[in-house]
Amino acid sequence: RLQNDRGEIQISSEVFTTITGAVATSCFGVKGMAARSKKDGLVHLLRNESMAKGVRVIFEADDTVSIELHIIGTLTAVSSSIMSEVRYAVGQMTGAQVRAVDVYVDSMQID
Repeated sequence: RLQNDRGEIQISSEVFTTITGAVATSCFGVKGMAARSKKDGLVHLLRNESMAKGVRVIFEADDTVSIELHIIGTLTAVSSSIMSEVRYAVGQMTGAQVRAVDVYVDSMQID
């Protein structure tokens, strides 16, 4: 729930995961969102329709959000780009203050 000058807005966690997945996968060097299989421990590239599985949104007590991303990328430096882009886009689109964005690079691909 977010409070602004027009009243209270309630935004579902699905909105946050959709924004986050779309922004992260549009960043340079990101191949896609990742999920680790509980069965075999291997990292799998998620399809666009299930990319939310690679995103975790934590709603903090102080009305901020923290975001964890699991990605497959080509460069380790891409993480800082993703953190910056996700923080900006989620804040702009929802009005929420993003406390933290943690990116876990679960796999790397060399082009």
